[in-house]
Amino acid sequence: MKTMLSPDTGLFANRILWSSALAWAIAQTLKVFTCVWSEGKPDWSKIVGPGGMPSSHSAFVASMSMGVGIQEGWNSALFAIAVGFALVVMYDAAGIRRAAGEQAQVLNHLIERAFRDGRLEATKMRELLGHTPLEVAMGALLGIAVSWLMIGRAHGG
Repeated sequence: MKTMLSPDTGLFANRILWSSALAWAIAQTLKVFTCVWSEGKPDWSKIVGPGGMPSSHSAFVASMSMGVGIQEGWNSALFAIAVGFALVVMYDAAGIRRAAGEQAQVLNHLIERAFRDGRLEATKMRELLGHTPLEVAMGALLGIAVSWLMIGRAHGG
């Protein structure tokens, strides 16, 4: 009896899902070490945090889109949906979430000034929420590469 967890047809056989998850995990792990250039040492808190190089959101959705394209065809409706979804996620990562992080920086600065004057408690907001366009692009390239290696090669690509 075939089930959702059957190794040959179920969830474990879904190469698109697994390539996307692997691209995400690689991106999150790389963030720990790419901060060495800016901070001089690895930062293990980045393994679960938002922001940083490369974008794991972009890696996940780019891998998913590439996998759908390889498996379902570049002219399929499913590929169009996957690409549309990926573009929205990457735009959000580089645009809206980054702007929210910049606003948090300004608010934190105001809070620090008010705290020094004794008018407010010092509670900081999270500032690193989004990505630079380069971080998004690197995440997307990582996702495409992982998907091509896991799915494309299996399909003779």
